[in-house]
Amino acid sequence: MSKQVQEAYICAATRLPIGKSGRGYYKNTRPDELLVRAIQAALAQAPGLDPAAIEDAIVGCSFPEGEQGMNIARVGAVLAGLPTSVGGVTVNRFCASGLTAVQMAADRIRVGEAEVMIAAGVESMSMVPMSGNKPSLAPAIFEKDENIGVAYGMGLTAEKVAQQWKISREAQDEFALQSHQRALAAIEAGHFRAETTPFDVITRTPNLADGTISSKTRTVDTDEGPRRETSLEGLAKLKPVFAAKGSVTAGNSSQTSDGAGALIIASEAAVKRFGLTPLARFVSFAVRGVPPEIMGIGPIEAIPAALKLAGLKASDMGWVELNEAFAAQSLAVLNDLDAKGIELNRALVNPNGGAIALGHPLGATGAIRSASVIHGLRRTNQKYGMVTMCVGTGQGAAGIFERL
Repeated sequence: MSKQVQEAYICAATRLPIGKSGRGYYKNTRPDELLVRAIQAALAQAPGLDPAAIEDAIVGCSFPEGEQGMNIARVGAVLAGLPTSVGGVTVNRFCASGLTAVQMAADRIRVGEAEVMIAAGVESMSMVPMSGNKPSLAPAIFEKDENIGVAYGMGLTAEKVAQQWKISREAQDEFALQSHQRALAAIEAGHFRAETTPFDVITRTPNLADGTISSKTRTVDTDEGPRRETSLEGLAKLKPVFAAKGSVTAGNSSQTSDGAGALIIASEAAVKRFGLTPLARFVSFAVRGVPPEIMGIGPIEAIPAALKLAGLKASDMGWVELNEAFAAQSLAVLNDLDAKGIELNRALVNPNGGAIALGHPLGATGAIRSASVIHGLRRTNQKYGMVTMCVGTGQGAAGIFERL
């Protein structure tokens, strides 16, 4: 029997400060601890909600192994204190994992299979490296030239995009500088406060002499990535890291990071029953595939599809979070869309900076940037916003939200 289609409302949306991988805030913090904090913070934003009404927790994670393995969604739900009746499933669409979690949770509600869902994303690139601990590619990938792009590193795909879409090194560095400048301005203006939940980082040190363990707590509340010292001169001095004569550098690429974000999504009936306050409505989602070797261009296919599903135009978007995997691919997407008459207002694209400055904790980014869009729309009184990103192995994803 088909179920009646209903609206899905975001009733809570939050994220943790993003930390630098390897040496930053969360270098010794397990990803399940980050997820637990994000879930608990989202629940605190919906005080009337009965946790027993939550059907499932869907959590995006790009490399769900090691410390973020063992179905981290279910582990996080249990450790967050949710009733054992609440399920948990971990999903992986690489960089769009967190956004896919939001889409899947919203769709469960929209088709009438659930009343309340948790959607989240988490990634510790400090504890689980890019490509995982034991990457293993299918030999068949190397048997046909058209499949080899699956094996390319992300940086090499960015170089190919820069070449094909003629994105200069100077343009990439200028874009990177703008990302840092916007992020720093947003931090100083307090624009991230509504979307960000502080996290207590606990450092434990054993005393081998007496067998005791001392602990020190540090509360972090600000993204760690933005660099005030960034300049065009400094960026220009950096050498390409993916191709000897290339233009993609560490300075015009996204930062590897650790982080988590979580949203609570509910039906209209649940909103009324628990006295929840909807922040936004989930409008549409689209995913499209592109050649793996130019994976960064994925949003040029996903954005028009999401707009069509929503019955909206690019000019309707009052806030766009275009994940800055690389400056090269971000600029290629914007330029290509402009050429096709799908013009996004660049002043409204990453107005608080993007992943080049703020960081890109892979599977968490979609959930994190969803919180950014929702709170950004509310702060600026805009109606529609979008989260979009390219995806490894050749995909693009885009989701649209409506402020309420």
